Amino acid sequence: MTNRYETVFILTPVLSEDQTKEAVKKFKDLIKKGRGKVHHEESWGMRKLAYPIQKKSSGFYHLFEFESEPAFVGKLETEYRRDERVIRFLTVLMDKHHISFAERRRNKATQEAPADGADKPARSPRKRKENVEEAK
Repeated sequence: MTNRYETVFILTPVLSEDQTKEAVKKFKDLIKKGRGKVHHEESWGMRKLAYPIQKKSSGFYHLFEFESEPAFVGKLETEYRRDERVIRFLTVLMDKHHISFAERRRNKATQEAPADGADKPARSPRKRKENVEEAK
């Protein structure tokens, strides 16, 4: 029986773009070789970490949503631990609610992505504090 999983891993920020792509390809191929199926993949790019990890304050975030046997997750996490380019990872089992939320989020992101941002309404100006007090 196969389950659906979501894994996020953070790569060290000292890697070049080619090295980052090569590391991502390695894990994607590992999932496919383990008879898994990658449903979705996102690269979140370079992000600041909430706290330093291995004296690094940023890293390349990457997400995979995949389907595989439960025993394979242990092998994938072992590979994350062995690879010195990975500074953190998290793999979670997706239940039916998680799967539907992830699909809605993806569909919403593809529908709302304007090319030039012109469709976005302008924000109304903030009310000054004295105006708010006068309204009371």
